[in-house]
Amino acid sequence: MIKVGLLGAGRIAGVHATAISSNPGSTLAAVSDYIPKNAEKLAAVYGSTARTTEEIIADDSIDAVLIATSTDTHSDLIEAATAAGKAVLCEKPVDLSLERARACRKNTKSSGKPIMIGFNRRFDPNFSAMKTALDAGEIGKAELLSITSFDPAPPPVAYIKVSGGLFRDMMIHDFDMANFMMGQTPVSIMAAGSSIVDPEIGGAGDVDTAAVTMTYADGRICVIKNSRRAVYGYDQRVELLGSEGLLQAQNMLQNTVVKSTTAGVTAAKPTYFFLERYMPSYANEWAAFVDALGDRSALPVTLDDGINSLAMAEAATQSTKTGQPVRLSDV
Repeated sequence: MIKVGLLGAGRIAGVHATAISSNPGSTLAAVSDYIPKNAEKLAAVYGSTARTTEEIIADDSIDAVLIATSTDTHSDLIEAATAAGKAVLCEKPVDLSLERARACRKNTKSSGKPIMIGFNRRFDPNFSAMKTALDAGEIGKAELLSITSFDPAPPPVAYIKVSGGLFRDMMIHDFDMANFMMGQTPVSIMAAGSSIVDPEIGGAGDVDTAAVTMTYADGRICVIKNSRRAVYGYDQRVELLGSEGLLQAQNMLQNTVVKSTTAGVTAAKPTYFFLERYMPSYANEWAAFVDALGDRSALPVTLDDGINSLAMAEAATQSTKTGQPVRLSDV
């Protein structure tokens, strides 16, 4: 039984608390938050205790921590937890700064402690099935990958200002999905972005609508589309064209009823947001982490994976500003 300290008590921490408590191989030992009342409230739901982050990290009886705090604290907490002998699962991204994330990798290398980055979408049953089919050769060689990720509505501008921007905060999931599907990072990234959903987002120095084209060393191509607004719901689709066929993962709908009449054919809208769409993936992600610790196998998502995706986000940010493609090796 792995005793776990949860660092952070916000919305995503609640999702992780459920995953930790529901898994037969782990128990939620303690919760911390910079607002103590939030930690107390979340801990009470799961029969845990509220403590400070420092107390959790210093407690030798706690085997692992799950970091669900603000992004600017991630690298510091990864370093502190591994130095204290704990395994880590940290929410994406590793850091707002690529340079700091790389320093974190260097500083934690000697600890030998497992560090997994929370790219939960790899563990979504639909995307996982796509990857399994691809690896089994069911569509031949992957050639053209298309990823669509549209949020139903933009977050508050106050969040935008501290998020690191669309590429680091939102599209980073899609960069990791591309790496997951293609099996390697691209060599070149060309990005275009604008603020057409909310002018205040542009005023905060970010974009709310973006498209990225990535090319690979062997000529393969990936296209990613992001928007902060899709009035019909949470649009999450992946399409992969191969030399011998096509794989598609469609949206999860609010229900499966299709009405066909003389007026036309209609179906339900996509689920509204990530909590409805991706809850199973968080449970699967945590189960994979627990299993890896239990049998000492390789973690399915590593710190290197997190840094690769962050580098791609940096390249896309630079490309948007210059209007020119950016080689990933130059970032």
